Amino acid sequence: MKDIENILSNPRNQAEEVRALQDTIYVIGGKWRLPIINAICNGNKRFREIERSIPGITTRMLSRELKEMELNKIIKRTVYPNSPVLVEYESTEYCTIFGDIILEMIKWGIGHWKMMRSGWLTMNVH
Repeated sequence: MKDIENILSNPRNQAEEVRALQDTIYVIGGKWRLPIINAICNGNKRFREIERSIPGITTRMLSRELKEMELNKIIKRTVYPNSPVLVEYESTEYCTIFGDIILEMIKWGIGHWKMMRSGWLTMNVH
């Protein structure tokens, strides 16, 4: 909280803030990246485990997103030269910074869904 108060009390550089937001959205944005991070953090380490834990994601999309996330140091890919070859994914220490943010987003999403649902029910009861 102190960081937020410090940021908000000082003169702000709008252009810098927009760049920072755009960078953040580039790295973790889109439909699939946060669900992938969430899946990995919930113990899904292999490609098929991750894929099965995210309804609607295609094999091609998951593969593309995992590669991009690895390039951005969000996840780590480890290949074990067994027979057959075993590949596992895990979140990096850098990624764990998002843990609290993701949990807050989940809480917000649940609250938003409930608010919208109750609003919809209220509107349709009349």
